[in-house]
Amino acid sequence: MDALTLFGLFAVTAMLVSYALEDRSHWFVLLFAASCALGSAYGFLQGAWPFGLVEAIWAVVALRRWQLKP
Repeated sequence: MDALTLFGLFAVTAMLVSYALEDRSHWFVLLFAASCALGSAYGFLQGAWPFGLVEAIWAVVALRRWQLKP
């Protein structure tokens, strides 16, 4: 397994864990946004730009949710 694949695995795992824990704290919403940004970077780095673009949009949506969450 190369470094890029490990990076992608980390990003997607962080997304899954932070999404599962979002109800516990608003900080997990921020972590989800950051994880989506990492997933976006992974998508662009591996050449799957549609995946990278969708993950970037998810990062913006999650960041907005974090700003609005009390």
